[in-house]
Amino acid sequence: FDFCQAEGKKRPSENLGQVLFGERIEPSPYRFTFNKRETCKSVCTKTYDTTKPEDKQKLDFLKKSMLLNYQHHWIVDNMPVTWCYDVEDGQRFCNPGFPIGCYITEDGRPKDACVINSEFHEKDTFYIFNHVDIKIFYHVVENEALGARLVAAKLEPKSYKHTHADNPDCSGVPMDISNKASGEVKIAYTYSVTFHEEKTIRWASRWDYILESMPHTHIQWFSIMNSLVIVLFLSGMVAMIMLRTLHKDIARYNQMDSTEDAQEEFGWKLVHGDIFRPPRKGMLLSVFLGSGTQILIMTFVTLFFACLGFLSPANRGALMTCAVVLWVLLGTPAGYVAARFYKSFGGEKWKTNVLLTSFLCPGIVFADFFIMNLILWGEGSSAAIPFGTLVAILALWFCISVPLTFIGAYFGFKKNAIEHPVRTNQIPRQIPEQSFYTKPLPGIIMGGILPFGCIFIQLFFILNSIWSHQMYYMFGFLFLVFIILVITCSEATILLCYFHLCAEDYHWQWRSFLTSGFTAVYFLIYAIHYFFSKLQITGTASTILYFGYTMIMVLIFFLFTG
Repeated sequence: FDFCQAEGKKRPSENLGQVLFGERIEPSPYRFTFNKRETCKSVCTKTYDTTKPEDKQKLDFLKKSMLLNYQHHWIVDNMPVTWCYDVEDGQRFCNPGFPIGCYITEDGRPKDACVINSEFHEKDTFYIFNHVDIKIFYHVVENEALGARLVAAKLEPKSYKHTHADNPDCSGVPMDISNKASGEVKIAYTYSVTFHEEKTIRWASRWDYILESMPHTHIQWFSIMNSLVIVLFLSGMVAMIMLRTLHKDIARYNQMDSTEDAQEEFGWKLVHGDIFRPPRKGMLLSVFLGSGTQILIMTFVTLFFACLGFLSPANRGALMTCAVVLWVLLGTPAGYVAARFYKSFGGEKWKTNVLLTSFLCPGIVFADFFIMNLILWGEGSSAAIPFGTLVAILALWFCISVPLTFIGAYFGFKKNAIEHPVRTNQIPRQIPEQSFYTKPLPGIIMGGILPFGCIFIQLFFILNSIWSHQMYYMFGFLFLVFIILVITCSEATILLCYFHLCAEDYHWQWRSFLTSGFTAVYFLIYAIHYFFSKLQITGTASTILYFGYTMIMVLIFFLFTG
């Protein structure tokens, strides 16, 4: 962007989660000394001669970023520097970033941040925020000899056309860059700092003012209530079927002594000789179940830690780091579950099973991630992951995750296969003509709707936090929704499974996996809707990136719900 650079300062190092999320922290040329006021201090001056092509290119890039409302994100003492302004209903909104500048359209309409100042009125003009008034709030520690702690940092972006760039006075007209301007454009960057003592905020609760201005908590309770109603309804249905129907069926079944009466059976008892017939593509199903178990436990533990407050927004990248490390360490349950199921399906090729469990799903995710990284790298983006990190991830996968999967599979194959309570008949039964509702596809499509209904409000906030850089901190809500989702997936599947067993269709293994797994397809549709309605993404590379990362999330979600 060609802003002022800090000379000779070392770059802060990032942790794994930040590297994977593409967060890079750069040193800053703005220097503060505690309790020393600065007024209108100059940082640097950039001059663009529009007759030179490289200068014109830099200026055009700056204009494009203002048009797309790009934001600065600044950090002081691990706190985001926020820009607080009044929104409707007398509330204040604190944005953890502030725009580079803004644009007034050709018909004189101010876009985005240009509404804050009535002096921004020239048509077809860009205004760059080249001056910031920074207010730093501190809290003096009384009983210790530490001195003071920073509790908040706020700023006001301003625009000034400094007449004397070497001796700025920070007054006068805003710094305008006309769209059709030619000749020399001079932008001087300046800042002012003031320090204020703030006795009321404690250092431990210094993030609160950012989170309080996020106006979404009341929607959350509504969505939780909505989800709970769905869960109660489903639980009622399942309980009714289990208690009334099955109880009645089994009681009647036990009363029969003679075999002649037993011939006139109907419903799910007719398929008892075929119910444990191994599914087609049993290998793939067992591999999916293994990977799904791994993801389920990983999500549960990550969210549990996040609820306890270990992974707050203050520890940058902690959430991602925690998830990746847990995923690597949970190879053993994946291998074990896959091996147990594969053995119970009567599979013989155990080597193939272990290898697929260790490499199929992680391999797809890694390949997708690698292609996305190549695109970022080709675009020269700062979010591209350095080669060293890629090697480190591969090492985690091959040296820790894979051996652990092998250990899990060893124990899984050593145990006896799961005992089936009934023998499987030699000859497979014919499946009668099915009604529309008990055919595989309609059942699977209907099954995904209920779990998706529970989560889609949370999805909106999660997608916002990934793509629109809003803070996500509602882990308590998310944990609740996670539990509700697990219950809903299970119950919806049990219900639909019962219906098609009653219709004498005994292929239940894949159907039960896909019924709740279909939620992921709804998630994909929602992500596409979000892309077109909420994000203004232009350019092929960005679109491919969005959908590439979305596909990773969809695959993980599919395995998890299934």
